[in-house]
Amino acid sequence: MSNPVPVPARDTEEPVFTAVPDRAQWRYKPRRAFWRSKVVRAVAVITLLVLCALVILALVREETGTEGFLVGLGLAVLPVPLLMAAFRWLDRVEPGPWKNLLFAFAWGAFAAALVALTANTFAVRWIATSTADPASADTLGATVVAPVVEESAKAAAVLLLFLFRRRDFTGPVDGVVVAGFTATGFAFTENILYLGRAFGEDQEFGSSGLGSVTAGTFFVRIVMSPFAHPLFTVLTGLGFGFAALAARRRRVRRTLLPLAGLILAMGMHALWNGSAVFGGWGFLVVYAMFMVPAFALLTWLAIWSRQRELRTISGQLPAYAAAGWLSPAEPLALSSMRARSLARDFAARTYGRPAATAVGEYEAFATTLAFLRHRAQRGAAGADFTAREQELLHHLWQRKPVASPALTYAARATGQVWAPPQYLDYSGYNPYRS
Repeated sequence: MSNPVPVPARDTEEPVFTAVPDRAQWRYKPRRAFWRSKVVRAVAVITLLVLCALVILALVREETGTEGFLVGLGLAVLPVPLLMAAFRWLDRVEPGPWKNLLFAFAWGAFAAALVALTANTFAVRWIATSTADPASADTLGATVVAPVVEESAKAAAVLLLFLFRRRDFTGPVDGVVVAGFTATGFAFTENILYLGRAFGEDQEFGSSGLGSVTAGTFFVRIVMSPFAHPLFTVLTGLGFGFAALAARRRRVRRTLLPLAGLILAMGMHALWNGSAVFGGWGFLVVYAMFMVPAFALLTWLAIWSRQRELRTISGQLPAYAAAGWLSPAEPLALSSMRARSLARDFAARTYGRPAATAVGEYEAFATTLAFLRHRAQRGAAGADFTAREQELLHHLWQRKPVASPALTYAARATGQVWAPPQYLDYSGYNPYRS
């Protein structure tokens, strides 16, 4: 019988495994389920979106013809950069990853558009067959079916990011930005279809110039209402954003808020479509009395939410300054967008572009730290709060020699903290020198 191998005793609370090699040299690695691999999931999502893109674009080209498709594509792309830049500007305090926003745009442009086109067509045909009244079927399709189908399809992207990218989805601003990118993508594909159809109609009847159907469609969809679809879906995004602020134990609130936002989005969409279907003065009344005020209100709410994020930074980071992690001026500079930009410019002029990059990373880590602490106070940070906090503090400490002087300078230059005026020595006298 062989002698038993002794088991090493643990004589400290935190044993040190000095013999363990680097992770790259591990012989025994924990196995992960196939679908948990990030590469597999990324390939699956990209493949799905590419297939949806090929199908929806083929359907749109079949509907409009090649020439109409190209004209619609050229005109529909015009508002896209402006809308994306506007939503990205709202997200400047704690910018979300571009991969999330590109996924949202692609989902809206391809997956949601494909679902909407297929479901709307099927529903209208079924209603027309059942009622033997094609005109009523078109009206019901535009005012009832389309709002429900399209807003649900767009909301799926917001829901997926809310569930699987929860750390990047922290409040109303994130909801607004994700929903805005999704709706911008959806409107892009829809505009290709409508503008391509209008161009084909003009070609058939020989219309051209300002009186053409293409010009009218362009004016209504691109000039007057490029924000229509983003406006509807932003209501859903706000619901998810406010749900993200709720504590994890408040499951009812975290469920009802997104549903309420989705229902409001459907209602606003139905009102807009109804005004377009019935035409006349109804369209102008709805546009002037509902769409424009709602757009102004949501714009104000989005800007207020961004300012609220800055107030969260100014309220949470002083605790780390008191503990010695930050200088007293840094929380003030980090809660001002102008001071942040000035700090990066100062670092670039003084130390070079790598220093400006380090300051930008410092600002991002500090912002994430402030929101992490804010969520922890509400009981929504998760069990790994301490580990994430320590990791962020580690990243800040690595960049502090460059970032701290730049942020202190920016705080003084923008009036966030008082700085004594510079006096010249007159005959050796300087009141600020002891």
